Amino acid sequence: MKKSVAVLGLGKYGRSLTENLYRMGADVLAVDCNEELVDEYASKCTSAVCANLANEDEVLQLGLKNMDIVVSAMGRNLAPSIMSVAVAKEQGVPFVVAKSSSERMSSILLKVGADKILDPEGEGGMRSARILISNSFKDFFELDENMYMIEMEPKKDWIGKNLIELQLRHKMNVNVVAIREKGKLWHFVDPKEAFTKDCQILIVMEKKHMKKWQ
Repeated sequence: MKKSVAVLGLGKYGRSLTENLYRMGADVLAVDCNEELVDEYASKCTSAVCANLANEDEVLQLGLKNMDIVVSAMGRNLAPSIMSVAVAKEQGVPFVVAKSSSERMSSILLKVGADKILDPEGEGGMRSARILISNSFKDFFELDENMYMIEMEPKKDWIGKNLIELQLRHKMNVNVVAIREKGKLWHFVDPKEAFTKDCQILIVMEKKHMKKWQ
């Protein structure tokens, strides 16, 4: 099922995130106050809207309540970031994330309802897009031009089964390199150890097999 994502703010990070999410198959609403940018990105997303994100009425008119995810991508603009996050949460958006440029800004955005803070200086648009578009990815690392390392929750149909039963290397072309229970340390995987709903795993895969996970 496609995810619907609103990207609010088309700065360098917002543009990268918009393009990557759209390329990965998400329904993307891109919003910015710069009409030229909105026109430029109209063909790179599902829909593009020009709006003043510091204005409550204009944010309300965006229809964010229909989104699975709202991303406030305005790390250096506190007022529109606060407005966007607050309105999105009030309208019942399940997952609201916000770009932040400082610890203080992060603290404020968390207090008004952000579920996650994005650190674009530490992660690119592609990495963020992969995390947001997946139901199970918790973190995502590009090791080189050929390999990804992914921290994820086991898929529902993996719970109660072990690596011998699942045959993930053969069926999904991935290697499970480590496992941990939430709040505990990573350790190597016992192939006879069954996955639980409270565990997280670390997998490595080649990029050419990523389509199986979208």
